[in-house]
Amino acid sequence: MSLPSISRFLPSVCGLLFSLITAPALAGGEVNLYSARKEDLIKPLLDDFSKQTGIAVNLVTGKEEALLQRLQSEGANTPADLLLTSDAGRLAAAQQAGVLQAVKSDALTARVPARYRDPEGYWYGLSVRARPILYARDRVQSAELSTYENLADPRWKGKICMRSSDSVYNQSLVAGMIAHHGEAKTEAWAKGLVANFARPPKGGDRDQIKAVAAGECDVTLANTYYLGGMVNSSDDAEKQAAAKVAVFWPDAQTTGVHVNVSGAGVTAHARHRDHAVKLLDFLTSDAAQRWYAETNNEYPVNPAIPPSATLKAWGEFKADTLNVAKLGELNPAAVRLMDRAGWK
Repeated sequence: MSLPSISRFLPSVCGLLFSLITAPALAGGEVNLYSARKEDLIKPLLDDFSKQTGIAVNLVTGKEEALLQRLQSEGANTPADLLLTSDAGRLAAAQQAGVLQAVKSDALTARVPARYRDPEGYWYGLSVRARPILYARDRVQSAELSTYENLADPRWKGKICMRSSDSVYNQSLVAGMIAHHGEAKTEAWAKGLVANFARPPKGGDRDQIKAVAAGECDVTLANTYYLGGMVNSSDDAEKQAAAKVAVFWPDAQTTGVHVNVSGAGVTAHARHRDHAVKLLDFLTSDAAQRWYAETNNEYPVNPAIPPSATLKAWGEFKADTLNVAKLGELNPAAVRLMDRAGWK
């Protein structure tokens, strides 16, 4: 080959060599996150992480089931380094599907209490959400309420609104009850609860709160951050509905209030594993935990960080000490039990 013909290939050859040399360096400056949390509930934190570390975060949001299926179908070719979900049951499902890997970090161990993380390090809680009883201020006295089990009493017939059994939040609640009381007792409770429904289950947590405020029912269960969002909403109708509802912390003398976590785990085939762990560490840092508390009205997973003023206004409560990993382990049993109880 003559010299002129060789020169024609030099630009492309040099370009290829440049890309091969620089690809690892470029890849080292990013981390890919699959998140089941809405973008506005996580993006500001990710932006702060990028500013502090220089690591770009590529965010993909979606439904939890879809993201898990995507991880499974992508296999070793997945670009995802970290999976973030809104429930311990979903994290456990991801672990069981083999799409997460165990990681250890001194910061995570110090900041995240043992009951809010997987015992082997496959995932870590990032924020805590409580699911207490919410009731109509003008129709129910707090003295009438006591435990989750009490909601199956016939006195509440036609007075309870509830989200469907498809809700992983309700599935986790039932899983927690199975852990404490066994399947037989929990199933009897679920059947009694269903018999007290004011209407067939429909809508999300905010819809249950609005139904109580509108007089469709007197009592419901909902995660506190939904009520917090309504209390601080720019929508007057939401604020007015929230003002008609009060919080009751059940099981104060027994197992405590059911709690769950949003959390994250490093994917099994993470290409930027170190950056994924660094992002996990950041999300449990004091600044990030304060943001969760003040902006999302969630309880910080780090006990050193106080809750928001909104949450403080509802008082302190005894939280269930059950390791939330158990909620995922018992999820299949909970779903079958809810089906048998007629919980649609």
